[in-house]
Amino acid sequence: MVLLGVVQLALALHVRTLLTDAASEGARYAALHGSDLGAGEQRAAELITTTLPAGYADDVAAGYESHGDVTLVTLTVRAPLPVLGLLGPDATIVVTGRAVDE
Repeated sequence: MVLLGVVQLALALHVRTLLTDAASEGARYAALHGSDLGAGEQRAAELITTTLPAGYADDVAAGYESHGDVTLVTLTVRAPLPVLGLLGPDATIVVTGRAVDE
């Protein structure tokens, strides 16, 4: 039972890491000169669906945020927390990626 708990915890951390990476890459993509927020959301969703079930890319949102004189692109992903395999309650993992807008 302990071994299965450790494996499930490792899976949850792996999923969170994948989502964080996809959110960061989507924010960088949206921040590129000539790109837009929709392109960043689409890029993040594509990255998520290549490694996880499509339901993990259902709630991807991008926006702008100011930090002093700098404008940042923020991309937030809300996804299920895998409790039993990849099944779990919706919108319990929330990760955000940020990039400086060019």
